[in-house]
Amino acid sequence: MSDGDYDYLIKFLALGDSGVGKTSFLYQYTDGKFNSKFITTVGIDFREKRVVYKSNGADGIAGRGQRIHIQLWDTAGQERFRSLTTAFFRDAMGFLLLFDLTNEQSFLNVRNWMSQLQMHAYCENPDIVLCGNKCDLEDQRAVKAEEAQELAEKYGIPYFETSAANGQNVAKAVEVLLDLIMKRMERCVDKSWIPDGVLRSNGHSSADGLPEDKTQETGKCSC
Repeated sequence: MSDGDYDYLIKFLALGDSGVGKTSFLYQYTDGKFNSKFITTVGIDFREKRVVYKSNGADGIAGRGQRIHIQLWDTAGQERFRSLTTAFFRDAMGFLLLFDLTNEQSFLNVRNWMSQLQMHAYCENPDIVLCGNKCDLEDQRAVKAEEAQELAEKYGIPYFETSAANGQNVAKAVEVLLDLIMKRMERCVDKSWIPDGVLRSNGHSSADGLPEDKTQETGKCSC
């Protein structure tokens, strides 16, 4: 696909404490590579990938493929950047919420991140996928799979144990989030809830890759 050859531009945000592996997760998804060198994200960064999404109809037959351009925004986990990162929440359609399976505190802080999302996202019930990252470090595990699954069920969101190092469930987590977004779009007759950064097949995006200052409140999701 060429630069402008796509049906939808969709923005996802990766959230979580510093050091949980957000940057490595996104790099593994877009490039299929792992960089073991830890570099703290300062503020905001992003990566991009093109995919073809095919939804299944009621008869189980896949429909026409939608060409999707995904922007994956990588946010800093440190508290001092929180006011900057929350400014991006309303422009994202879906969220990858990561914690470190070898760091119990990062898991406990998932509740704080969920509260932030409920306050600042496009609606009170945004689409989120919870990822327990670094599942390859089984001998260092500090969070039980059952505990994480129970928390995910409490919030009604999917949960995956992922590894940015070997790629386990990385693509699957993003694919599930994309599927949630596309199904939400199909359900909603009134698309006014969709953030400005989405390029519809019959229109144009006003976003240039950065959130714009809003002069009015973004519409709430009605579905």
